[in-house]
Amino acid sequence: MDVPAGDIGVGSREIGFLFGAYRKLTRSFEGVFTGKSVAWGGSLLRPEATGYGLVFFAAEAANKMRNSDLKGKKCIVSGSGNVALHCVEQLLIQGAIPLTMSDSGGYVLEPNGFTKEQLKLMIQIKEKQRGRIQEYLKHSTTAQFFPNAKPWGYVDCDYAFPCATQNEIDEKDAQGLVKSGCQGVFEGANMPSTNEAIAVLKSNGVIFGPAKAANAGGVAVSGLEMAQNSMRINWTGKEVEDKLRDIMKSIFHKCSSTAEEYGRPGDLQFGANVAGFLKVAGAMRDQGVL
Repeated sequence: MDVPAGDIGVGSREIGFLFGAYRKLTRSFEGVFTGKSVAWGGSLLRPEATGYGLVFFAAEAANKMRNSDLKGKKCIVSGSGNVALHCVEQLLIQGAIPLTMSDSGGYVLEPNGFTKEQLKLMIQIKEKQRGRIQEYLKHSTTAQFFPNAKPWGYVDCDYAFPCATQNEIDEKDAQGLVKSGCQGVFEGANMPSTNEAIAVLKSNGVIFGPAKAANAGGVAVSGLEMAQNSMRINWTGKEVEDKLRDIMKSIFHKCSSTAEEYGRPGDLQFGANVAGFLKVAGAMRDQGVL
């Protein structure tokens, strides 16, 4: 059973309660839950996996579709939960310039980009203190807060990473992103872009990395956790990160090559849909269902 830590507000504490109850009922220790504490069967890098994987996917898309990397690129991020915080962390590692984070009260803009130290402050506010994002302004003289607003279309950017909630980018927001020079939108949340928004992005040549592909990093590391449990081993953080990067690159190339094969080059959403359909259909055929 895959209950991804952080993606739906479930962390190692909640998984611990669930797994403890499972053990009492079954007298079994098999790894049926993922997102466990590293102390008792969990995998290193599981909390970071969705945000890191999102950036790995985006970096590969930028490399193959824009002949560029993320270094020096202005990026806007929504959300300030697990996925958003680790997306910003990996953007900084890649040399990008993350400009925004948000919560339901509005968004914070750091005009020169968040630093590693400022990200640590944000993590302290959001994950330790469970505070509102506006509290970050107490620690920064450069930050600006925009209440009850989203960054889409108001902040010039190269790439956008919606990591907050479903349907947070609508048609008007997508039009704003196009005008602000955005070259790619990569979904960290589940279905953050409406169908109308997606149509606007695609028609204007903006790379669109759909959630079903771009935010697969969490589930990918859940799979790696199960593999480690089965083999009774523990990989290092670097080993897990390298495997995650390879998985996200593979997902991108599968989407891209399938779109190319079926006459829709560059349409990663179409490629993801077709590749997924073909995999399921093939399995059904091989197993005699069809």
